[in-house]
Amino acid sequence: MPEPPADTRLVPLLLDPTRLRITATLIAAGEVEFGFVRDRVGLTDSALSKQLKALTTAGLIISRREPTGAARRTWIRMTPEGREQAGAHITALREISEEEG
Repeated sequence: MPEPPADTRLVPLLLDPTRLRITATLIAAGEVEFGFVRDRVGLTDSALSKQLKALTTAGLIISRREPTGAARRTWIRMTPEGREQAGAHITALREISEEEG
């Protein structure tokens, strides 16, 4: 069965560059701590929390909290479905850029 056209494989939520950077970070790193993503993407805690909520609501990522002494750390990772959707999205972007260039 042939691949669907590139534009139908795009995930609207990942058209936002910040969410795409977050997703790319998680694909490359696996499960990582909140602070790692924050520093890697260059967001404030509140801005990252807002983006993560959108990605969680869409089922692309999941997070868990783990107590570490008096504080709690949040760990984030892609869901299998999120990994699949993000991979298709990135492939579609590459195909579109090749068609244009």
